[in-house]
Amino acid sequence: MVRNRLNSFKYAFQGIKDLFVHTPNARIHLCMAIAVIICGFIFHISITEWCFCIVSITAVLAAEGFNSSIEYLTDLVSPNYHELAKKTKDVAAGAVLITSIGAAIVGTIIFLPKGWNVLLNLLNL
Repeated sequence: MVRNRLNSFKYAFQGIKDLFVHTPNARIHLCMAIAVIICGFIFHISITEWCFCIVSITAVLAAEGFNSSIEYLTDLVSPNYHELAKKTKDVAAGAVLITSIGAAIVGTIIFLPKGWNVLLNLLNL
């Protein structure tokens, strides 16, 4: 039983590795996540702001993982072009876009005022 649990973690980590090795958009999302984390430290965001950032980052990366797994499965069951396969992939990609837009809005709400204040201080306004 313990071995099965450990194997499930091993397989999950293999899936995460596959996501970032074979999915360019996942790498873009990861870079953005790293940028948000760096900005969080630079701007000394609050615990609540950290929570919103972490939930947003997690949601986007999970959505990208779900999208990639749906694409893999769709390619498996429908190797030739099929309109429903296209719609399946398009809807999954759209879900990632919706999640990413939400995360960008959260980031804008948190970081824009802080960046604006830094700019005003640099300009002595």
